[in-house]
Amino acid sequence: MTVQTLLKNDEPHLKVRATAPEWFDWAIGQPCESRTVAVECCDIHYLRWRSPVGRAPKRGILFIHGGGAHANWWRFVAPFFAEDYRVAAIDLSGMGDSGRREKYTSSQRAREIREVLSDADLGEQPFIVGHSFGGFMTVQFGVDYGDQIAGAIIADTPIRRPDDPPPGRAQRIFNYTRTYPTFEEAVARFRLMPAQTCDNNFLVEFIARHSLKAEGDGWNWKFDPHAMGADRWKEPFHEHTQNMRCRRAYIRGELSALVSREGADYISGLMGPDAPIIEIPRAHHHIMLDQPLAFVSAVRALLETWQRSA
Repeated sequence: MTVQTLLKNDEPHLKVRATAPEWFDWAIGQPCESRTVAVECCDIHYLRWRSPVGRAPKRGILFIHGGGAHANWWRFVAPFFAEDYRVAAIDLSGMGDSGRREKYTSSQRAREIREVLSDADLGEQPFIVGHSFGGFMTVQFGVDYGDQIAGAIIADTPIRRPDDPPPGRAQRIFNYTRTYPTFEEAVARFRLMPAQTCDNNFLVEFIARHSLKAEGDGWNWKFDPHAMGADRWKEPFHEHTQNMRCRRAYIRGELSALVSREGADYISGLMGPDAPIIEIPRAHHHIMLDQPLAFVSAVRALLETWQRSA
């Protein structure tokens, strides 16, 4: 059963204080639904946007967030697609407003993605776009259910060579959470991982304000410390990338701390000559925060090219 409510935008503690451009105010002001569907005894939350022109486009897009993130990372991106696509953004299990599990696997999360694609009514052969950790889950989906989608875009996911050592710090980032006495103190403590600068303070603040939940007498982050286990580094995602049963493309931030140009060349070799590799200038790992409109343009161009070739 799906539980559905209209997402509210008027809560005072969620309002961004930093100066923001008009396009941002327009984007987050677009109505979207907050929906929950049960997947293997776990409530999976997602956001769903409706077409502003009152029609139902034939094909959809599902956005998949990075590690420790949530669907609201796409709130200022997704509305730019809603006129031409059915659009949704998922909270993977253990993150955002979804439920938690005793154990997490990429195959199970691929099944979560499959169920949300169906429950959100994203049409036949939709597209999926996954950032960072969400890119790993996109790759897994492409292996397990790639014939059910029209294409997958992976954004700055560090797909490693099998002999590369795992990034030790990345394994420790989510091993614990801290409770803060006030909401504003927690917002002030929010940091991007990996550490990077971001000129768009309004986007970082927006993400921070939507990353917290009340817990006891304080505020804590919306993710399970066990949801980002080190087991993902043991999975053969380099093989999965080669074996995806769908069209695929890769987007990298020029200044990414996780994916170098050499790394992108390696990923390009895994994907094959028909898979576009796009570099977004002056973007770090969190491309949608550094260059949101350039990211939108790159994704739109890829999807439209795929649809024309079909």
